[in-house]
Amino acid sequence: MIRITRTDHAVQNEPLLSPFGFKGAYLSEAWQSVTLLTGEEGRVGMGVGVQSVLWSDSRVLERYGELAGNELMVNLTRFALKALEREEFATPLDLLDRIFPEVYDYGLKSIGLPDLRSTFVLNSLVTVDHAAWGLYVKSKGLHFEELIPEPYRYPKWERQTRLGSIPLIPYGMSETDMIRLLNNGYFLLKIKVGADPDRDGSQTKMLEWDCRRLAHIHKVASSYETEYTQSGKIAYYLDANGRYDGKDRIFRLLEYADKIGALERIVLFEEPFPEELKIDVSDVPVRLAADESVHDLHDVSERIDLGYGAFALKPVAKTMSLSLRMAKLARDRGVPCFCADLTANPVLVDWNKNLAARLEPIPGLKVGVIETNGHQNYRNWERMKSWHPRAGSDWIEADRGVFRLNDGFYVHDGGALETGIHYAALCRGGQSE
Repeated sequence: MIRITRTDHAVQNEPLLSPFGFKGAYLSEAWQSVTLLTGEEGRVGMGVGVQSVLWSDSRVLERYGELAGNELMVNLTRFALKALEREEFATPLDLLDRIFPEVYDYGLKSIGLPDLRSTFVLNSLVTVDHAAWGLYVKSKGLHFEELIPEPYRYPKWERQTRLGSIPLIPYGMSETDMIRLLNNGYFLLKIKVGADPDRDGSQTKMLEWDCRRLAHIHKVASSYETEYTQSGKIAYYLDANGRYDGKDRIFRLLEYADKIGALERIVLFEEPFPEELKIDVSDVPVRLAADESVHDLHDVSERIDLGYGAFALKPVAKTMSLSLRMAKLARDRGVPCFCADLTANPVLVDWNKNLAARLEPIPGLKVGVIETNGHQNYRNWERMKSWHPRAGSDWIEADRGVFRLNDGFYVHDGGALETGIHYAALCRGGQSE
């Protein structure tokens, strides 16, 4: 058992280059949450997280606003850390099981939503779970892969040597910026759909806007080829963040995609409906992926039964511990997974890679993929890279749209479980650049 003798926590506000839009709303900054867990022998596990109130429960943002919503999430993290002082754990998965119900109950009382989404609480616990893995690895003297509990290991880990980097195409991205991405070798574009162009909630206007946007992107991407897809063409990954009200509009969007020749390129369509809309989607002609509608293993099984054909795993948003469990269940049911982003900082991107690199490619693709868009959205991305414990390592940056994962990545677990000087100083009230 590993005993926690001390907890430290801090947050750092990181401004975005421009308002970041999805779910019909916008964010102006992303709060970086940092945790240190110290064990009995002085070993320290560091965890970093990024908060997204809009993604995890948009009602909190609507009710309280961006600043107060972020403060509410920070309060959940600090509540969890206070409860864990002097606690023992056998594995990080056990620690998450121990603390989640208590933090969720606290969230219900402090936020005032009787049906607060579990993802809000999981988002608040990412930094705690990440730090627990760091302390676990250091206490055992082994690597991340070696310490995953037996029930959650795959029969054989993939250990990909290449991971495609998925860039984000938000509502307002210009054609010039799209061309720049394609010229840089990116081959799977994550396209945000579900816009609210006039801020009036009109589903009709949303569908019309999405059709026009898809046509524009398809026109730009059609002149490019790639070696990383089965078709040799640029592939699309649509993400509606639950904005569509039913299958009728989805079919109309996909019929339009077929008309312009884009349907065959859609390898994923993520979260088309609000999570409470549980309908059979086995007749939808593209692979539907579940993300924020999946909070636990019951949700994974339920979505598979409804016809969903992929899962977006989010160690950076729902904890690595839960993501490992979800990945195992999905694989047992024959459903592929990939790792999605939450505007992760450079350390979190490499934490995400530790799982993404061990998953099989999504059908239609020749390599594994991982979504990462922090470099597109953070104002201080270059400075943030310097805070990575393995800053300068060649696996940190994508080369022609692909991360090259060499032996060094696996030897060091991407550096994601090491203690970074800047973040440690931030937690302890100091400064480091």
